[in-house]
Amino acid sequence: MNRIRRVAAALPVVMLCWCIAASPAAAQAPNNPNLNAQLLVGARQADLSQVERTLAQGAAPNSRNRLGKTALLLASEKGNAAIAECVLKAGADVNLASLEGVTPLMAASYGGHTALVKRLIEAGARTDPLDRMHKPAIVYAAGQGHAGVLDALIAAGVDVNTSYEHQLTPLMWAAGQGQAEAVRLLLSRGAKVDARDDRGLTALEIARQAGQGAVVPLLGG
Repeated sequence: MNRIRRVAAALPVVMLCWCIAASPAAAQAPNNPNLNAQLLVGARQADLSQVERTLAQGAAPNSRNRLGKTALLLASEKGNAAIAECVLKAGADVNLASLEGVTPLMAASYGGHTALVKRLIEAGARTDPLDRMHKPAIVYAAGQGHAGVLDALIAAGVDVNTSYEHQLTPLMWAAGQGQAEAVRLLLSRGAKVDARDDRGLTALEIARQAGQGAVVPLLGG
């Protein structure tokens, strides 16, 4: 399989890993006497009342399951702004990542939860960390086509032309995944169409090789 196909497949594979990683928390029954475990179960099940109750009873807001996921990360994956706000106010670390290096901002960016992305940034979320797949929040937003999230990240200071692993830019990721709305947004924010990855390919050439004809005209093809 050529690298273009591997690039196109990378994002879904990573998210699949996140979904699988959530399973250990499911083994922690809601009636577990450990308040920290109950907090995590409440976040996983989107049960705001349980999250509030366990925090009030002394659960640690930065409790983590065996995969290193906090209540804030679980809420960010689901786009649950209410639970995210609750644990943030209780003192949750907005940058605490899972064992896979996934931060709440990455999770919210992947899911396209624009309002939550903005709230996390407001709370001090860093935009530059890379997960174990060597990808930051903006790459996930670009690959999934979340223009609103991209706009928020760029407004927070992310350089639209920064290249990441294999010298791939956010525009290249959006192009390779055929995300027209994201391509338009990135171009409007100054993304360079002549940048090349470590194979010497531009975003246009990546889109062509990946069979993403809908975005080829946007890139000048």
